[in-house]
Amino acid sequence: MSLRQFEYALAVADEGSVTAAAERLRVAQPSVSQQIRGLERDLGVELFARTPSGLVPTVVGRAFLREARAAVHAARRARATARAGADELVGELVVAVQMGFGTRQLPGALGALRRRFPRLEVTVFEEPSGAELERLGRRGVLDLALMAACEQTPDDAHHLGDEEFVVVVGAGHRLLDSERVGLRALEGEPWVRFDRDGALDAVLLEVLRDNGLAPATAARASQTATAVRWAAHGLGVTLVPASAVPREHADLVRPVFPAVTRPVVAVLRQGAGPAETALLEFLRREEWGQPVPFSTGTTEFS
Repeated sequence: MSLRQFEYALAVADEGSVTAAAERLRVAQPSVSQQIRGLERDLGVELFARTPSGLVPTVVGRAFLREARAAVHAARRARATARAGADELVGELVVAVQMGFGTRQLPGALGALRRRFPRLEVTVFEEPSGAELERLGRRGVLDLALMAACEQTPDDAHHLGDEEFVVVVGAGHRLLDSERVGLRALEGEPWVRFDRDGALDAVLLEVLRDNGLAPATAARASQTATAVRWAAHGLGVTLVPASAVPREHADLVRPVFPAVTRPVVAVLRQGAGPAETALLEFLRREEWGQPVPFSTGTTEFS
């Protein structure tokens, strides 16, 4: 087996076909097919099921691809470390963000990182589950994870600040007359919730439970921006980190009382290099835990 075969298999899995994978890799289609067949022959398993709609990873294939992705990333990181000079860094930095956290702060930090290391390639993806972030971190897939502190937060986490949660309601909603919204005032409201195993839905359930409320679920969204848009159009109310609210919906947001906050931490991989260390420093320079700038009313709605 070779690293090239791993890269070819990952491309096929991502694209769903040998043809599309070959175009992405800029190689001939027969070369991709030959590498995949050789890999399956060496492993003695079928990695992909051939279906009318394309190539789909088998159960065994999905397990293999997870490890292959980690191996490819480790190899890229090793190359980047070897090629890094005193004033230059090249390669790939993989950053994972727990959905909804650091939305306002991360772009500025990444921009500063890019200016320091212009040849560095940064891959960022959102992950709703804190447990999955920790698992990926333990396997060495991530260079830096931005997440909410929780019971299983790693010991080497760096506390950046706190995210305040806010409620988003539809235009013309009665709660927009208040400066802050009492959580008990949300009784009977339909809710736009999140994925069942995600951190944001866990925060919502905890907050409602602590205030003697039960959520009437109107819909579930996989992204915070989607949940905010749906709430803005009157589908239901939602509770999200303040920094995740797009500016165009700022007038539909209110802080809640009692205030709901969660610590935000950055977790670096073991043996972090100059890129991860620099990004952590830039994240520290961003504003965290600032008062929510959404206030048009003059009363508190309880």
